[in-house]
Amino acid sequence: MIQRSQLDLRKFVAPEFICGYGALHLAGRYARNFGMKQVLLVTDPGVRAAGWAGAVGESLAEAGVSFTVFDSISANPRSRQVMAGTEAYLAEECNGIVAVGGGSPMDCAKGIGIASSSMRDILTFEGVDRVPVPAPPLICIPTTAGSSADVSQFAIITDEGRKRKIAIVSKTLVPDISLLDPEPLTTMPRELTADTGMDTLSHAIEAYVSNASSPMTDVHALEAMRLAVSALPAAMAEPEDLNLRFSTLLASLHAGLAFSNASLGAVHAMAHSLGGAYDLAHGRCNALLLEHVMAANYEAASDRYDRIGAILGQGRATPAEGAAAFRKTLGITGTLAGVGVREDALPALAAAAHADPCMVTNPRSLACEDIERIYGHAL
Repeated sequence: MIQRSQLDLRKFVAPEFICGYGALHLAGRYARNFGMKQVLLVTDPGVRAAGWAGAVGESLAEAGVSFTVFDSISANPRSRQVMAGTEAYLAEECNGIVAVGGGSPMDCAKGIGIASSSMRDILTFEGVDRVPVPAPPLICIPTTAGSSADVSQFAIITDEGRKRKIAIVSKTLVPDISLLDPEPLTTMPRELTADTGMDTLSHAIEAYVSNASSPMTDVHALEAMRLAVSALPAAMAEPEDLNLRFSTLLASLHAGLAFSNASLGAVHAMAHSLGGAYDLAHGRCNALLLEHVMAANYEAASDRYDRIGAILGQGRATPAEGAAAFRKTLGITGTLAGVGVREDALPALAAAAHADPCMVTNPRSLACEDIERIYGHAL
């Protein structure tokens, strides 16, 4: 069992953030306040097509801040995309970054920041506290509710050469300010709402059972779970309801504050390995793995998992069964086999997951064989 004391020393890192309708339109004011003269506006084609990058660009222009758009970013941002953005940042002589989008543009923006300030390849920063030079000012404006990249110390980048995701963890990755506006969430497709919502739930659960959790992170993790379970299905049913969308955004905020400070566990370590190898949506990977990791970890943190089970409800006998039932209410009913994973791939997936920094704070110490067995249950 995990032995904890509320008197253990803990630190808590969080950015400034502004929540509410219209927050997006404050981008120009804050860019100017940070002394930004030339901004790299980092986004992706989908967010640009939805009009949100354009709205932020208008705010920057009204504040007298020049900008260049960089939108050559895919889901699961690649290291080469980060380095292309770094080249654009340096070529345009930028002195600040504004990220508009989901986890992919925000993680890419974080990578561009540290690569440009340190003048190094993004892959050299893999691991914990390996960023020696602070990044330029960063403003994040999330258009999804799930990644929590807008408040966290994490950036996840795909190493195409090794076909795996790397985790970069550093206080230098915490944005200077995040503008949390529910309106951009109204253009999210149903499947993206479900996947990002399961990312929120996975963040909250893993932070709560983490061996680095604390009374501060517990408060945020529990509230994130409550909000996600109550608001996510309702937001999927009424996608244009700003109050429901704001509740999912708050769930993501609380989950981000929790996991940024308590870290994560086997769900995310395994999802990083899986997403890097198969280029799958991160939230979907979490959704397909969550219940199986919960079952494997249960004895190491049973009291905490029981409290999670009570929040999940669903009338199930175990917390893991509750998580499985909840994701199915969102329409996520697949398996790893259904997304192309074969049994002979499991040893390599397990080895990569075992090396992921998120595995360090899993409540149970897992060997490669244990991780491979969990992947097998998810097939």
